[in-house]
Order: sequence, then C-alpha cells, then structure tokens
Amino acid sequence: MSLPFRERNPVIIGAVSLAVIAVMILAAFRAQDLPLIGGGDTYYAAFSESGGLKANDEVRIAGVRVGKVEKVELEGDHVRVTFRVDSGADFGTDSHAAIKVKTLLGAMYLSLQPAGSGQLKEGSEIPVERTSSPYDVVDAFSGLAQTSEQIDTDQLAKSLSTLADLTRNTPEEFKGALDGVSRLSTSIASRDTQINSLLKNLNRVSTVLNARDDDIIGLMKDSDVLFQALVKRRQAVHNLLVSTSTLSKELTALVQQSRADLKPALSHLENVVAVLNKNEDNLDNSLRLMAPFYRVFANTLGNGPWFDTYIQNLPPVPAAQGGGVG
Repeated sequence: MSLPFRERNPVIIGAVSLAVIAVMILAAFRAQDLPLIGGGDTYYAAFSESGGLKANDEVRIAGVRVGKVEKVELEGDHVRVTFRVDSGADFGTDSHAAIKVKTLLGAMYLSLQPAGSGQLKEGSEIPVERTSSPYDVVDAFSGLAQTSEQIDTDQLAKSLSTLADLTRNTPEEFKGALDGVSRLSTSIASRDTQINSLLKNLNRVSTVLNARDDDIIGLMKDSDVLFQALVKRRQAVHNLLVSTSTLSKELTALVQQSRADLKPALSHLENVVAVLNKNEDNLDNSLRLMAPFYRVFANTLGNGPWFDTYIQNLPPVPAAQGGGVG
C-alpha cells in the first residue's frame, strides 16, 4: 500500500523534481536534436566566402524548405557552413550547394542541388569545388587584373587623346547632343502611362490575332485562290482593258467629228426653247381652252362612225295638212 504524498520523504521528492527540471531545460536547449521536434542529419559545406549567409537561414532543395543553417564559421582559407537537413530529404553524393538571395532586403538561403546516385552520407562535407557564393571578391579582382594586363595602354592613351581633340572644338555641339539625349529620356519617362497602355493594347491585339488564327489563314487561302484566278484570267483582263481603251478613243474621235454638226443643232434648239419660254402663257391658255372642246368632241365621236348630236332653240316642224297619224 502506497503512502500518501504528504507523508513521503521531501528530500527525495525535491531531488527527483530538480532532476526532471534539469532534463526539461536540457531538452529545451537541444530540441533540434530530438527525433520528433528537431532531428534530421547534419552536413557541412565549404565556401570561398559566406556571402551574407548566417545561422537559422533556410536550406532549400528545388525551392522547398528542408532544413536550416546551424553555424557559419571561418576555417582556414574558406568558410565552413554547418546545416541540418530533414531525414526525408534525398540528394546524391555529387550534390552542389549555393548561397542565393531570398529577398530584396538581403536575406539569403542555402540551396542544395542534388546530383549523383545514392544519398550523401551524414556528416559529409561538400567541397569548395562544388559550392558557389552570390559573389566572389577574389575572383572579381583576379578577373579585373587579368583584363587590365591585356589592355594596350599606349593605344588607350592614343584613343583618349583623339577623343579629346575631337571634342575640344565642339563643346556646344557635344553639350547639345547630351541635352537632346536628356530631353528624350525625360519625354520617354513622362510618357510611361501611354507606353504602358500601348503595350497593353499590343497584347490585346496579339491575343485577338491569336484567337483569329484560323480566320486569318482562311483569308490568306481565299486571297491565294483569287490571285490564281486573276492570273488565269490575265489575258481576258488584258483584252478587256485594251477594248476599253479602243472604245474611249473611238468615242473621242466621234465627238470630235460630229462637233461641227452638233453645234448648229444645239444653237437652233436653244432658239426653239427660247420661243417656247416666251409663249409659255399662251400655250397654257390654249391647253386650258381646248379641254372643253376635246371633251365634247370625244363624246360626239365616241359612239361610232357617226355624229350623235341635236340642235336646240329651232321652231317646231309644222304638221302635214290633211293627214294625221293613226
């Protein structure tokens, strides 16, 4: 039968509690080594320079975060980076490592580029030959030195002297050219919105042309058929044009030949029109007065080839004497 908690030895209870607290503090400081919380395999990489990489930066494979940098320290003539990778991440024995920029504010990360077969053994180091930094000051200055050695200083001095001679007597023209370039740059910068709109419209036009690709191809095919038909009918079109030209020449000759005959006729026609215009009122009255006559005349002759008429206001015919009508 177990004793109640208040009846147990407080010294033993205190010692056990202190031991548990110490283990918990140690686990908190070494949490990354625990299987469930931290874990992973530790690797090393040698770089010619750190390139801004620091502890707790991400380790990525193909853009996916697989671990973090543990330590960045100087070792001899190179920098040794200690990093931890999750156990599930696989990369070959010939893998490469590179320090790359993560954000515009200067944050960096370590990028692993898998290569080779199998899995890189835990604790292995990627050598300097298979690592790259975002920039290498030593290589940059070495390249500058090699480039400087290849420069022909005499030829360079001669070129600078020639340039100075050319610009010595033309300061205003040279200044005007620079001012023109400056104004052009300012104009382009001020038209940024219009240029952006132009590019958007060009994008829309290209999209429409892409969507109407089949229609454009069909139009080109139809145009080809039309041109082939015109080529086949070339002789007919040529004959039509020649006949039209001949007809035009004949009409011109006809007008020139009949001009002498047409002029008197047109002159007499002008006189006739003038007479008709002068007697316009008389013609109107004649037509108005002739209307009743033509109406009666039509009624008289409208019943056949005889006159159907009578005369009024004449004395009656006297009756015959001695006779009567029975």
